[in-house]
Amino acid sequence: MTETKIPLRQDVPEQQRWDDASVFASVADWERAGDQVAERAVAIRQLQGTLAQGGASLLTALRARDDLLQLVEHVYVYAGLLHLPDTANEEASSMFGRAQTLHAGALAACAWIEPELLALGEERLEALLAAEPGLATYRHYLDDLLRRVQHVRSQEVEELLGLLVEPFSGVGATMTRLTSADFKFEPAVDSQGAQHELVQGTLDRYQTSPDRALRASAWHNYHRLYHQHKHGLTNNLLTSVQQNVFMMRARRHDSTLEAALFQDNIPVEVFHRLLKVAENRAPIWHRYFELRRRRLGLEQLEPHDIWAPLGNEPVRLSYEQAVDHIVAGLAPLGDDYVAVLRQGALEDRWVDIYPNQGKRSGAFSFGSFGTHPFIMMSFNGSLLSLSTLAHELGHSLHSYYSWQNQPFVYSDYSLFAAEVASNFHQAMVRSHLLSTQNEPAFRLGVIEEAMSNFHRYFLVMPTLARLELEVHQRVESGEGLNAQYMIDRSLDLFQQVYGPAMKLTEENAGMYWSTFGHLYRDYYVFQYATGIAAAHALAGRIQSGEHGAVEAYRGFLACGGSVYAIDGLRQAGVDMTDSRPVEAAFDSLELIVDALEALV
Repeated sequence: MTETKIPLRQDVPEQQRWDDASVFASVADWERAGDQVAERAVAIRQLQGTLAQGGASLLTALRARDDLLQLVEHVYVYAGLLHLPDTANEEASSMFGRAQTLHAGALAACAWIEPELLALGEERLEALLAAEPGLATYRHYLDDLLRRVQHVRSQEVEELLGLLVEPFSGVGATMTRLTSADFKFEPAVDSQGAQHELVQGTLDRYQTSPDRALRASAWHNYHRLYHQHKHGLTNNLLTSVQQNVFMMRARRHDSTLEAALFQDNIPVEVFHRLLKVAENRAPIWHRYFELRRRRLGLEQLEPHDIWAPLGNEPVRLSYEQAVDHIVAGLAPLGDDYVAVLRQGALEDRWVDIYPNQGKRSGAFSFGSFGTHPFIMMSFNGSLLSLSTLAHELGHSLHSYYSWQNQPFVYSDYSLFAAEVASNFHQAMVRSHLLSTQNEPAFRLGVIEEAMSNFHRYFLVMPTLARLELEVHQRVESGEGLNAQYMIDRSLDLFQQVYGPAMKLTEENAGMYWSTFGHLYRDYYVFQYATGIAAAHALAGRIQSGEHGAVEAYRGFLACGGSVYAIDGLRQAGVDMTDSRPVEAAFDSLELIVDALEALV
């Protein structure tokens, strides 16, 4: 008998789903917008060759490009709002595919602009900027374009690279469709023999259960299916890495790491320093997992014990209570800030809240300039789920203030900046809860949430980054890649950081890497660790009452992509080209372990 039943998408109440109608009122409206994208793509090609005619012509072309890309992003977002929470819905899947095609076509239609701009030369561009005041908006964009001049190719090549966006997105989409729509996991079974339906959105709930039999059953039934598809999943990732290597060579970079970080003007030393600090501070993790092993009374931990509650009374709360706690924790940022957050989370339906059949795994925030920010998650009533909501609302408020304060050309921000606001929210809310909640079980739950968060961003993500770098380097040098290599190397790297208290095997953790869709965005995962380090530094400034800290942080949110992320963070008060913020975050982690030892 199945104890828990996960609803179909059509059975989820409207108030618990994100508001897709806020983007387009109907599918028919969406289709008309798609037709407009195709028409505008044709029109923008007709402007080719006009940029040298004068500042007004250049401004017309840049604004036409921005209008086209804003419209196609709305088309893409709406299709995603229908497809991502219901990946088995064939109509929504087709819409998402069409949106990807339109997006790639729009990029290809605009591909001539940057080569033509660069052909004008720096002196001519400066003259056009001086002659047309409206071009002042594009100053940073044009400066950055000149910085990238050695890696921008001819018009024909740029158009071809633009057309590759759609087919290159297929490998990540394949991973999502396979694991969210096609994977059918066996039910998890608890110690009483009751069955619990296992889908992407329920694994986390079972992993925080005090019932070890349920945790183990859920973990093994989930990862067994990934292991059964080890060859296909490995080949899918290999294809993604090969695409990265192709783009690296097409843009004339020396390595995929350099190519990925160059886009956001991030020195490669930032990546290497992070991995070095994480490797040196691994003994903190050995100490923590030995403490966890002793507390749980086990001979050896297994992965399903990582999130097991250390107390006897797990904290449960409603979605509305979680929002209240988040709002209280972020009160230092101002009444206007928390009012926007509360309205988005409770009234404007930014959040797709609970699990349903076919819903994509994980949690994320997305949207585009001119839409709401939207959040997908699977809230389960735990403090970990509260933390996830706080994290994604951090992304959403970052997007909201970027869109409110910047023109379209700077409305997006880099991944390096993205993981700061999300982790900042978690740090602020956690500090508030520890300072206001006196119940021992609640305090223990908050500390466990902190350890879970640090585990994900300061253990898992740096370890995946090491694996990712090695895999890219193998492919760059012409070496092969197979499932057994991925399993063996992943186990080796994770065992080094977990330490002797943890028992890792091919069956229980060999394919853990394959559950992270983040690996389909090259060199994304390390930026979680730099993000949490910067976030703790900035939150610490506000919590200590440092003059101007709130204004500096909100200025960082508002700057969007108008400055490089490294510079925006430096202006907010933290220098991420230095390893000290990462070291300081590890020091904070060590203090949490100290507190946990005292509490348990």
